[in-house]
Amino acid sequence: MVKPVVAIVGRPNVGKSTIFNRIVGERISIVEDVSGVTRDRIYSSAEWLTHEFNIIDTGGIDIGDEPFLDQIRQQAEIAIDEADVIILLTSGREGVTSADEEVAKILYRSKKPVVLAVNKVDNPEMRDQIYDFYALGFGEPFPVSGAHGIGLGDLLDEVAKHFPETEEEEYDDQVIKFCLIGRPNVGKSSLVNAILGEERVIVSDIAGTTRDAVDSLYTYDGQEYVIIDTAGMRKKGKVYESTEKYSVLRALRAMERSDVVLVVLNADEGIREQDKKIAGYAHEAGRAIVIVVNKWDTIEKDERTMRDFEQKIRNNFLFLDYAPIVFLSAKTKKRLHTLLPVINMVSENHAQRIQSSVLNEVIMDAVAMNPTPTDKGKRLKIFYATQVAVKPPTFILFVNEPELLHFSYERFLQNRIRETFGFEGTPIRIIARARK
Repeated sequence: MVKPVVAIVGRPNVGKSTIFNRIVGERISIVEDVSGVTRDRIYSSAEWLTHEFNIIDTGGIDIGDEPFLDQIRQQAEIAIDEADVIILLTSGREGVTSADEEVAKILYRSKKPVVLAVNKVDNPEMRDQIYDFYALGFGEPFPVSGAHGIGLGDLLDEVAKHFPETEEEEYDDQVIKFCLIGRPNVGKSSLVNAILGEERVIVSDIAGTTRDAVDSLYTYDGQEYVIIDTAGMRKKGKVYESTEKYSVLRALRAMERSDVVLVVLNADEGIREQDKKIAGYAHEAGRAIVIVVNKWDTIEKDERTMRDFEQKIRNNFLFLDYAPIVFLSAKTKKRLHTLLPVINMVSENHAQRIQSSVLNEVIMDAVAMNPTPTDKGKRLKIFYATQVAVKPPTFILFVNEPELLHFSYERFLQNRIRETFGFEGTPIRIIARARK
């Protein structure tokens, strides 16, 4: 299911990042417990009542050395391209400024739903000051305080009213859907063209549910696949080329609709910090993952080159120790034939379901080999385990006290499950619940 996207737009120093963090809450730090995951805070998932959505903090989009108003304008344009609903954030302390008016003009032309919020309204006496903001032309302004968390409920209620209707997935469960993510210039488009050109059995190009995307549907060796193009991947322009963070925004919606995500690296350039950030989103999304090292033809090789590069990947992507690595060249098509079998394998593992009786045998054997941890004299007791979901495989442990399941022991149980059942290429989730 594709989640709606909300963008927070406004001039500097109105508190965009503070509001962003308030709305996101604790979700921003979910993957920080996992060694090797790095995140920037430009994009995250959030929930309000029954609604799940993605949210963009445009204050985190670094445009470079552009003049002040140009930076604001370009950040607003990115939000317009990406968002289903836009929050225009202003400040009640300074009142309406010329920069607010500039942003409002851009958003007004966008025809996107805009909800006006006035931040830094920290006490009731300040509420009389918000009426000037009606002049921006977006209806009722919502007073909020990012510092104190005031007024966000009313704001999000209004935002949720503008969410688009959820679209149903149009593909059969047997179709393997995958997308390619990575920094600019790692060769994603070339790899898509190489795959499609190699097989030469494209059925059709049909519009996908992702805005501005085209899904490529094709069949190989009896298996149907869909390459889900990153939304607007072909779009060029100064705004998009001036920030690598933008590639994350382009990838999120494609990942949500995919079974498998190919994290594409450029062998010629090596591993960059942004590669880890992008891969971290795929890991957090719970998708099956294949690491693809493209442009392998540009590397001078000896008998140790591939092994050394693989070790470098493992050292930098500690949180993707379960992901297989494929080395290939989209340009020469060398080793391209190795990719689809790996996609098939991780997709199957992503949907694998384990019988409860067998799972419990494995868990009990693991506990016998490495007893559960204790904390302040209390020992964790695991009564029963069951798998409750696939894509990704998710397991519930019924225990005496969930807080006694430390991260290190959870990791140990994950490793034991992998050793027994495989699950190569897919993350595994373990949830501890108290037995009632």
